[in-house]
Amino acid sequence: MESKHDQTLYADSDIIKAAQRLKAMSHPLRLKILCVLGNQSICVQDIVEQVGTSQSNISQHLSILREKNIIGSKKEANRVYYFIDDARVIQLIKMMQEVFCTQH
Repeated sequence: MESKHDQTLYADSDIIKAAQRLKAMSHPLRLKILCVLGNQSICVQDIVEQVGTSQSNISQHLSILREKNIIGSKKEANRVYYFIDDARVIQLIKMMQEVFCTQH
């Protein structure tokens, strides 16, 4: 007997959405950006400093993460701040840190 949970887990639309998001997050630089963001809002300049690459490179990766609805942004004065827009993604990042990172 299938429970409602089992049906939801295997719905094609959910599988496709999860695969697209995981694919976007799987790039090492994008994953590092997500780890830097955590549950904070951080401006592009600070992300560049913490990730250690050019602003144009960071902007390209932020754009991909925005397109997949993984992060959101807000403008304050002359700065744009980025944040993870879904608590489930924050939870996933924390779980990956616990499993894969030696500092946790």
